[in-house]
Amino acid sequence: MTSDYEIDNTDLKILSLLMQDATMPYTEVAQKVFVSPGTVHVRMKKMEQMGVVRGSQLLIDYTKIGYDITAFIGIFLKESSLYDEVVKELLKIPEILSMNYTTGNYSIFAKLICKDTQHLMSLLHDKIQKIAGIERTETMISLQESANRQLNF
Repeated sequence: MTSDYEIDNTDLKILSLLMQDATMPYTEVAQKVFVSPGTVHVRMKKMEQMGVVRGSQLLIDYTKIGYDITAFIGIFLKESSLYDEVVKELLKIPEILSMNYTTGNYSIFAKLICKDTQHLMSLLHDKIQKIAGIERTETMISLQESANRQLNF
């Protein structure tokens, strides 16, 4: 694939439809975008090769499988140079869903899920706060998620 491929409005329409429903068949996408199914396939393959599309995922309602707490943890590092080592250790904790290297008060801002407050306390005390390089943490429990979406083109 050539590196000079540019995303156009047709690509954005294809992406928008598939972000709403990743299981939508390419034939249906093609009908809605007024192109052939082969065109959708070729364009998706190009966007995958470019790294624009990185697979697909299932959206899970974690509360339905017993994870009732969503929390955000602001992590203060002893030194910013320890970032890579700390992230490597945090990635070993499956309950951590996302991490961001941030400006402002925290070095790392992480989102995690837990079964209950005991589980959260255990993760904090027994795992997260024991990682070398972490100075301290601040935890915020989410009371309700009002939006979780992708950019709509």
